[in-house]
Amino acid sequence: MPDLNSPLKLGSLLLKNRNIMASLTRNRSVLTNVPNALNIEYYGQRAIGGASLILTEGTLVSQQGTEWPHAPGIWSEEQVKAWTKVVDAIHSSGSFTFLQLWHVGRVAHPDMPEQKRAGTPVPGPSAIAARGGKFRTLPGKPGYVTPEVIDDPWIYVDQFRKGAQNAKAAGFDGVELHSANGYLVHQFLDSTANQRSDEWGGSIQNRCKFGLECLKAILETWEPSKVGIKINPCGGYNDVGMSLEETKATFGYYLEEISKLQLAYVQIVQYIPIMDPEIGGKKRATQHDVIETYGPLVNREETALLINGTLTPESANELISSGKADGAVFGNLWIGQPDFQRRIEAGLGDGAKVYGNPPTYYAVAPGASPRTGYGDYEFVTPLSEAEKEKVEAWKAEAVKVAPAASD
Repeated sequence: MPDLNSPLKLGSLLLKNRNIMASLTRNRSVLTNVPNALNIEYYGQRAIGGASLILTEGTLVSQQGTEWPHAPGIWSEEQVKAWTKVVDAIHSSGSFTFLQLWHVGRVAHPDMPEQKRAGTPVPGPSAIAARGGKFRTLPGKPGYVTPEVIDDPWIYVDQFRKGAQNAKAAGFDGVELHSANGYLVHQFLDSTANQRSDEWGGSIQNRCKFGLECLKAILETWEPSKVGIKINPCGGYNDVGMSLEETKATFGYYLEEISKLQLAYVQIVQYIPIMDPEIGGKKRATQHDVIETYGPLVNREETALLINGTLTPESANELISSGKADGAVFGNLWIGQPDFQRRIEAGLGDGAKVYGNPPTYYAVAPGASPRTGYGDYEFVTPLSEAEKEKVEAWKAEAVKVAPAASD
């Protein structure tokens, strides 16, 4: 039976193992949205550490102010050239990488620096503000604003199309559509965020249209075997979530349509307690077993089923060996362990369950090195001389990156 260490055919790629690094928003593309030496070091380390496929952090398809500053983008030529260096670092250790295409929609803020530079309002499917969140890097820590209704969704579909084209130019092995966690694509899916009365809202089919059209736009550039999608039916985060009946019906239809496209994979996020805010005195997410509910809807002969959320190496092995999943997507366990997969292969047990420092997940203290809690975690497993040389060369450039004093 296969396990976490077994190879996996993912679309047209043959992965060396089934341990996939999740998209992790780390906000180290300082001082702008352009990847830098910090990102080269961070991703390069984790390729050396055994990640078979690295999903980049959410990468903006247009200039917007996210919940956090310094997220990377993929809308400009400068960003494309910078990402190429990151891709080369990953490829140098035999790992693959997909760029995650991301638009935050209504959970941006007009006072965030990039939103100001963009000169555009915060957009959303409907004029409904998300609840519960705060922009902690802004004075007074304001909450979400009421978005301006998107008049023509095709404009945003085109942004994903262009992002996919730019990812190809940067040398990525594929792309993932971020259709989860309450961001723009998820907002269109969710009836609490999308109350439109046109062809983009109302019925389940209409609410799913935006995500499906984004996928079709991406497929104009990429073959299906190099495209994935991430979904989070439980919702919660960024104030999304429907009744259980409506959730099952919506994501059931969505996955049936996605299956027709024969993508490389579908990544389904399980319920994650820390991503379930309490709003109005009750938890926001719709808890249910996403593997049992939606797993059978994925055509596993063509499309791999990847599971994300609250996994350990042991639970991932159980899912894979039982046939419930083809691969496991880990997030936090890759933060503090650049050699996470190598630790598993070395049989380190609890020594492969070391988490990073949460205060540095999304930012560092003003004036502190942005490398803190990002590129400064140590390898436990032995490195070859060639690997040591790469690690030291990346570090020498990363330490030169100036602190984000404006945070």
